[in-house]
Amino acid sequence: PSSFVIPAVNNPAEYCRQNYTVGYGTDTNQDVQFAKGTTTLAFKFNDGIIVSVDSRSTMGPYIASQTVKKVIEINPYLLGTMAGGAADCAFWERNLGMQCRMYELRNKERISVAAASKLLANTMFQYRGHGLSMGTMVTGWDKTGPQLYYVDNDATRLKGDIFSVGSGSTYAYGVLDTYYRPDLTVDEAIDLGKRAIYHATHRDAYSGGINNVYHVKETGWVKVGSWDVNDLHYLYADEKIAARNP
Repeated sequence: PSSFVIPAVNNPAEYCRQNYTVGYGTDTNQDVQFAKGTTTLAFKFNDGIIVSVDSRSTMGPYIASQTVKKVIEINPYLLGTMAGGAADCAFWERNLGMQCRMYELRNKERISVAAASKLLANTMFQYRGHGLSMGTMVTGWDKTGPQLYYVDNDATRLKGDIFSVGSGSTYAYGVLDTYYRPDLTVDEAIDLGKRAIYHATHRDAYSGGINNVYHVKETGWVKVGSWDVNDLHYLYADEKIAARNP
């Protein structure tokens, strides 16, 4: 289709704002509410960027899926994460991949992470107030080194070293703030990404499933692995017991 179906009213944007608000605490009177939950995180360290996510898709108390791929591979050097509405994130980040490829064909060079995140923010600005639900991170390695940006459905665009997005992000931030150091080794950084997601899935009912971890390097991203958070629970429980009884 050449265009999206929009409400047949005089002002579609205003109609969406009144009936499809996505902000926390602002949708209690709506017949249609976004019931979402996830935990995604990414952080920079001396050897690149770690991206770690869960895989649970929920609609309120109903677990729709335990195998959602929340890391979108935009190109061999760029990754995006999904939080909010799964359809919105998947569609617009794939659209971002198309825009990045068009940039490469026109300019004969790879797009920077800053430019890619700006393209997504520009798209979000055009649809601001139309009911999209997105909290994404765009990360990768370009000529300036490893870069990490946060972009959401309000076209907010932030550059940073540590981000966590989703209903379980407060728990993940607690672990990240406690153990993060820029000089982490690659193994330590991977372990930190796994532990932060595990603790978020343990405390947040809307996060869970499989923990997928990616490492962004100068040569591009690599998928480190996938771990069932239930297995991580018993692994870390055994570590606690061993620490208490040396």
